[in-house]
Amino acid sequence: MRAAQVRLFDDTTGEPFGVVPLAEAQRLARERELDLVEVAPQAQPPVCRLLDYGRFKFEALKREKDARREHTVIRLKEMKLRPKISEHDFQTKYGYVRQFLAEGDKVKLTIMFRGRELVHQEIGRNLLLRIAEEAKDLALVERHPLLEGRNMIMILNPVNRRPVKGGVQVNAQDPVP
Repeated sequence: MRAAQVRLFDDTTGEPFGVVPLAEAQRLARERELDLVEVAPQAQPPVCRLLDYGRFKFEALKREKDARREHTVIRLKEMKLRPKISEHDFQTKYGYVRQFLAEGDKVKLTIMFRGRELVHQEIGRNLLLRIAEEAKDLALVERHPLLEGRNMIMILNPVNRRPVKGGVQVNAQDPVP
């Protein structure tokens, strides 16, 4: 630091010292066993603070870690189906869709049409609507069935769920006991 004077603040008490010579600011930092940290070098005179820099870095790291922990990641899982799916295969795939939704993931359902199956789009649409109807307790339709090329796509969004004491998942609309 090349400035002759600095504007000094004390973070432990919150009191401003005002404009003091640099040597005086360094002496105060040594006496209080704190660090002299320059926070605004472009100001005239530069702004400095007396603080415990190690503790400051630790608390900043802790705040960042807590912010990451609060952040929820919603993944998109995809389930591919065919219009001529058998009932057992449908139930198996529907079980996976329910599992994904229960875990809080979005689900993209894709019906793949081949050859002349494209003439009977209503079969695929009915299949997607059947899944949406059966999963209405777990999901909301974010994107209704829409044909894109030879694929019909629908996206299901999980209903907001929040954890309650004891780790039990309840619906956000239900009253907490």
